[in-house]
Amino acid sequence: MPRPMNLPNLITIARIVMVPLTIWLILIGRMDLALAVFLLAGISDGIDGFIAKRFNMRTELGAFLDPVADKLLLISIYVTLAIVDALPAWLAIIVVSRDVLIVGGVVLAWLLDHPMEMRPLVISKINTAVQIAFAGLYLLFRTLGWPTETLIFLGAPIVAAFTVISGALYVRDGLRHMSEG
Repeated sequence: MPRPMNLPNLITIARIVMVPLTIWLILIGRMDLALAVFLLAGISDGIDGFIAKRFNMRTELGAFLDPVADKLLLISIYVTLAIVDALPAWLAIIVVSRDVLIVGGVVLAWLLDHPMEMRPLVISKINTAVQIAFAGLYLLFRTLGWPTETLIFLGAPIVAAFTVISGALYVRDGLRHMSEG
């Protein structure tokens, strides 16, 4: 059994530490450096997963921390970009609300002594990929000095749609789970 504090988990913790740095870089208008940290976080996510699988270093801590690191980074980027009026606030609200709703449902089920095993849905994986792609493209466009209006006009509704559909399917599954035995 691998030790909980191993190399993959340390890499994941480093990714969590990148979150406040990314927020700060966006707030001071350094989208180029925010993009670099965002890309580094993405690369580190792949590396820690590869190491954990390849060298049998998977842990319960890692299974918990990895998605938390991903969500912290994405939510922070969407909220911060909305705060600086780079993205519409409604989009950040949808992204955050979905995750709060899911976590709230899991906690409620646990409190009601009807815990749920959380397995990501296919639509959820697609949703995460769409959110990452949109945030990364936004930072890239800003870094290159390209206009972002069309990207936002086309991309924000797509991100919102996948986020809402994914959240709705988790609510559906949660309600089914709670109505069982």
